[in-house]
Amino acid sequence: MPQYNPPLRDMQFVMHEVLNVVDQLKALPPHADIDADTINAVLEEGGKFAAEVVAPLNLSGDAEGCTLDKATHEVRPPKGFKEAYAKYVEGGWPSLGCDPEFGGQGLPLVVNQSFYEMLNSANQAWTMYPGLSHGAYEALHAHGTPEQKATYLPKLTSGEWTGTMCLTEPHCGTDLGLLRSKAEPVGDGTYKINGAKIFISAGEHDMVSNIVHLVLARLPDAPEGSKGISLFVVPKFLVNADGSLGQRNGIFCAGLEHKMGIHANSTCQMVLEDAVGTLVGQPNKGLAAMFVMMNAARLGVGNQSLGLTEVAYQNAAAYAKDRIQMRALSGPKAPEKAADPIIVHPDVRKMLLTARAYAEGGRALSTYVAVTLDRALSSDDEDERKEADDEVALLTPIIKAFITDNGWIATSHCMQVFGGHGFIHEWGMEQFVRDARINMIYEGTNTIQSLDLLGRKVLMDNGAKLKKFGKKIAAFVEEEGTNEAMQEFINPLADLGDKVTKLTTEIGMKAFQNPDEVGAAAVDYLRVVGHLTFAYFWARMAKVALEKQASGDKFYTAKLSTARFYFAKLLPETASLIRTARAGLQPLMEMDEALF
Repeated sequence: MPQYNPPLRDMQFVMHEVLNVVDQLKALPPHADIDADTINAVLEEGGKFAAEVVAPLNLSGDAEGCTLDKATHEVRPPKGFKEAYAKYVEGGWPSLGCDPEFGGQGLPLVVNQSFYEMLNSANQAWTMYPGLSHGAYEALHAHGTPEQKATYLPKLTSGEWTGTMCLTEPHCGTDLGLLRSKAEPVGDGTYKINGAKIFISAGEHDMVSNIVHLVLARLPDAPEGSKGISLFVVPKFLVNADGSLGQRNGIFCAGLEHKMGIHANSTCQMVLEDAVGTLVGQPNKGLAAMFVMMNAARLGVGNQSLGLTEVAYQNAAAYAKDRIQMRALSGPKAPEKAADPIIVHPDVRKMLLTARAYAEGGRALSTYVAVTLDRALSSDDEDERKEADDEVALLTPIIKAFITDNGWIATSHCMQVFGGHGFIHEWGMEQFVRDARINMIYEGTNTIQSLDLLGRKVLMDNGAKLKKFGKKIAAFVEEEGTNEAMQEFINPLADLGDKVTKLTTEIGMKAFQNPDEVGAAAVDYLRVVGHLTFAYFWARMAKVALEKQASGDKFYTAKLSTARFYFAKLLPETASLIRTARAGLQPLMEMDEALF
């Protein structure tokens, strides 16, 4: 059975030694009293909860899965899930980053994100039940009416109720402009909603007394396409004026999806039959309201793969130190044993270091974006809020796509370290691989994220957001340009920054002639920019490690070794990616469709 140890030391390193998050947070009115001791204490307790309560249910939950009673439409999650959720609520964990007005603790988002990384390492399928609730909370907090906020936010904050997002329909996935669900006004401020939704994570379960569904549907006079979508809040049980639960609403689970991974999360086919809902936000502006939840989900999905990368690495590293196979090519390294531990073999080390570099680089980027989002939400300076919001917009598709792509690579590598045992369920590694695969698909496939980055976030504003982030990289390069010890990190970072500028210009010129050139280059482009962001944060981490390695703390020695591995063995991937991005549209489109 796999084990998990919360990476508290690395979290503290990123927060307090690299990013100085406390100084950033203290400048924000809601967090003026925050300190490092509070952050560390919360995460230490959160790590214990993840490792001791949630992690032991991961393997058994995957094997058992969820059960649907077709007569009652009720879904039962695996054994222990309901009890673990009750402990989660009892500990006050759902309210960590929520508004004190609705019973929340008001802690910074960066703390909540770090806690969720540990939950995802421990058990991604379980974590999706409360994780989606936070997205529903954010959407209602931003766009709900005062009545909706009063009805739903205290219960979502406490964890007494959970939430979902109901977007996808059988005939449409990412293209929500095709959805057909209908909402008819009743005349009393409510709507009768009819339709079918699929792939609804945590859509039905018995862990709470009520589930708050956020549902996209069309009003009778709605224009076609995405401009005619409205958002509705549709509870599983109607809520009476006094806050008590009323009759069962007309939304229910008609079937469970049989999936490759995340077996322990109830991925539901939901049917709405005259379900009663109320409008969230403005008519036909549902996507704008839902995007609050969708963007939170995209950051959350990146966090899921970050968590899986970390736990897969931990278990593979422990196994590689213990498993003996063959001798090192240069001669025995453990002559007292029948063979050497496999960690002496170069390719085993390459697989382990790949996972470690992607985990630690992903943690730095995710933490940076989380504290930037705290600034976007809480700064009293409008210009700072706008600048932070733009940066989060630029980096969100990178977190979702780059970190999840890396998670698939890393978990596959870690399974490979185990050899044949990695293919066997009880070791846990094949589950990490299966669970990681969905993260590249849902909440907008990674191709959609790539199109969003290149088409909307870069080319649509003539590279303004990218240039602002590039100036931060350039300033760091300038600052460290005369530091001889940093040249092995600074030179490749500066070189890649120049190449990204040239590549962006080249693709933009091609796209002006033919917009399909964006689709041909986008996936490679995102991966190049993903490496640029990782190289920036790895260089910053290396700078701190170089300054502190004289302390004798082996943590800094390991950090430097991992940084050197990243720059030597992973960053060079960008050379081939730039070439394939430049190859353009023609090799993809010249073959006649009939020949496929």
